[in-house]
Amino acid sequence: MSDVARLAGVSQQTVSRVVRGATNVDPDIRQRVEHAIAQLRYRRNPAAAALASNRTMTIGVVSFELSVLGPTVALYGISEEARQHGYATRLVTLGSLERRGIRAAFESINSDTVDGVIVLAPLLDAITVLEDLDIGVPVVTFQQGSHPSPTSVSVDEVRGARMVVRHLLDLGHDTVWHVQGPPGWMATSSRVQGWAAELGAAGRFIPAPLETTDWSAEEGYRVGCELAAREDVTAVFAANDPFALGVIKAMDDAGRSVPEDVSVVGFDDVKEAPFFRPALTTVKLDFEAIGHIAVSRILAMIKEEAEGDIPLLEPRLILRDTTASPRSRR
Repeated sequence: MSDVARLAGVSQQTVSRVVRGATNVDPDIRQRVEHAIAQLRYRRNPAAAALASNRTMTIGVVSFELSVLGPTVALYGISEEARQHGYATRLVTLGSLERRGIRAAFESINSDTVDGVIVLAPLLDAITVLEDLDIGVPVVTFQQGSHPSPTSVSVDEVRGARMVVRHLLDLGHDTVWHVQGPPGWMATSSRVQGWAAELGAAGRFIPAPLETTDWSAEEGYRVGCELAAREDVTAVFAANDPFALGVIKAMDDAGRSVPEDVSVVGFDDVKEAPFFRPALTTVKLDFEAIGHIAVSRILAMIKEEAEGDIPLLEPRLILRDTTASPRSRR
């Protein structure tokens, strides 16, 4: 860094500010420093920077069920955003939902190994255990369907579920059946809440939601067979896209067409959703943005510069080919 400073004719502090991406540097000076960095092939030493700042330059991530879309995509966003700020990530996965295991995972990350922790475990038990722990570093959580707060990041999933129901009611369906997620997940609760709230506000019959044990297409198919056997089912809101895929398969096996006989809407907008047959109407959630926002807030908390609540990200209803008005209304 001193060599770069001499070549650029500036102080080492100025070089440090340029390397850290500070904005309070004159553009001409920044250009001189960047030119000197390129000439000397200077690369910042993360270990030296960590010693100088008394930081580990590492962000801990606690996650569960990386096979589930939300945490997986959010983790990618976290890794990318952390890398751009010179931080590494340390991943700890929860092996089970038992409180002892959750506590052990959190306690394995402490202020000696990380500067902050992001929790990608949107489960009611995980959040409850976390509230009783003092990790000693800033913590940001991914809490699906939660209210805005200074330390949690989320999408307005309740609103997303209401958008689905409103779309189906506007098409002329009398009510909407719901394939809900497995118990314990915050996404399950928030999507059920939005579905029931919109049906209730419209004065429509609220059928009992169909329960599942995991987020797989197999579970969607299993409960889809139950729905396919009922002639009064004309619209289904599936709590995720794999469920929707299973429901569509079950309807097809029962000789019922989507969307001619039954409209089906998913949630999450997986990359394969446009290639379902028919292409899936669903709700898009920007999980990668959640990862970027979580890292930005953690870094602000580390610097004691965090202010205000983190706004909820807005969902988007993506209209494709799996919804239509019921046959009786055509």
